[in-house]
Amino acid sequence: MKRQLSSEQRAELLTILKIRFENNMDRHKGLEWAKVKAKLESNADKLWSLDDMEVTGGEPDVVGYDDQSDEYVFYDCSAESPKGRRSICYDAEALESRKEHKPADSAINMALEMGIDILTEEEYRSLQKLGNFDTKTSSWIKTPHEIRNRGGALFCDRRYDHVFLYHNGAESYYAARAFRGSLRV
Repeated sequence: MKRQLSSEQRAELLTILKIRFENNMDRHKGLEWAKVKAKLESNADKLWSLDDMEVTGGEPDVVGYDDQSDEYVFYDCSAESPKGRRSICYDAEALESRKEHKPADSAINMALEMGIDILTEEEYRSLQKLGNFDTKTSSWIKTPHEIRNRGGALFCDRRYDHVFLYHNGAESYYAARAFRGSLRV
């Protein structure tokens, strides 16, 4: 299924992304908006994913450029975990295991539907070098199979000026926990 924004939605999103890019140059030193914009305009499906990141409160921004793949890397850069993705468990298996009080969705499923990847621990820690994120909330991160196979899932946050990694049952969900995503364009 080809997902595309209308020309008005595309223009509005590009304006938002340009303003955020210009207001946060410390996140992407040495990169030029014109090159990022050109790459975005030639990838309609990626624009759709970035719009989904924006609509759910992620405030996506460029955090790097991969020379080898010729891709710009976007992360959710909202100060706290994206509001439109909170109160969700880790994955479909965890969602299915809940007999009552099921959350509306799971982090892995939402990311898949949005066309983005959930941040790894390494990516989460690199994001935290760009600012103070999740000081009141937390975010699910990609969990290794050996942990997930035992029923657990990992999440991170920032407290006391340190980044912490925790575990929880994958079926748990909290009003202050969402997930942060990444997208390569």
